Amino acid sequence: MRRFRFIRDPDPASGGNNVESFLRWLDGPACLFFTGQDSDRTRALVTLLHGNEPSGAMALHRWLTSGQRPAVNVVCVVASVTAALAPPLFSQRMLPRARDLNRCFRPPFDDAQGELAQEILEILRFHHPEAVVDMHNTSGSGPSFGVCTHMDRQHDALVSLFTRRLIVSNLGLGALMEISEDKFPTVTVEVGGRLDEQAHELAYEGMCRYFHAPHVLDQGDTDWGLELLRDPIRLELNNNVTLTYADQPSVNYDITLKGDIEHHNFGTVAPDTLLGWARGSERGLFSALDAGGRCAVTRLVRIHDGELYPAQPLKLFMITNNAAIAESDCLFYAVADDGSTICDAG
Repeated sequence: MRRFRFIRDPDPASGGNNVESFLRWLDGPACLFFTGQDSDRTRALVTLLHGNEPSGAMALHRWLTSGQRPAVNVVCVVASVTAALAPPLFSQRMLPRARDLNRCFRPPFDDAQGELAQEILEILRFHHPEAVVDMHNTSGSGPSFGVCTHMDRQHDALVSLFTRRLIVSNLGLGALMEISEDKFPTVTVEVGGRLDEQAHELAYEGMCRYFHAPHVLDQGDTDWGLELLRDPIRLELNNNVTLTYADQPSVNYDITLKGDIEHHNFGTVAPDTLLGWARGSERGLFSALDAGGRCAVTRLVRIHDGELYPAQPLKLFMITNNAAIAESDCLFYAVADDGSTICDAG
């Protein structure tokens, strides 16, 4: 059963006068196709894989109502419309008991989210775009960045349309960007915090550059001047570990992270930077694996007299102050303070 509604060259007035009207008009997962001035080439934009990340949908609604025509064909996939519309608007990452859609882009596709991911892949294969941008917001406040699975000039060029910071990671989580290796250049772009007005503006400005540019893949030896962060490690909670955020330790939780911890996003933290408080041992509370599959917990954090600190100078990102997201996904990603891979001290 096909889930996506296909809309070709929609009338600029059809999406209504705000993003909620736009989503209600879509009425579920939708694929919008805009015919370009050069109709022999196609690019793809995927957005709203998570229903609580509004910037991409807001930018696409703004683009639609502007009546502009792209340089080449653009196919736009808007995925988690139903989750986004669940009240209050843009509050639900996914519907209750549903899997994270951006972890479903590899087999088995044996549930509703898997089938939706499989159909997105079919749409992309059918249109065979020259490039794919998957647009997201971060769950906490923070600056923009791009993510790709391997570094080359094509991925650099795509990311540079939106930001000057690139994370190179191949964690194998089932994310959409992981199709890049054997199909078409694909990048994830995190435009900033879901509640940040500057993130909404960056989404639109970057989308306009992506839609209007005659070429978006590198044509030579351009140095895009990107800050590179390589092979980050995810710090996750172990099963049944409880977490909260506060400015002092909570006796009812195993871990209390500082309420303003997201302010460390993309900043360097020193070994004496207090991250929060913890009751237990590092490996009893957390899990983390490096690219070689080795436990990396004690390379990331240390607990001293019930206080939680970085184990070494680190650069942290994707920090959230949303306990539900931290519990279902991760607390943060980390690289060495110079952006390089965190090495095994042993």
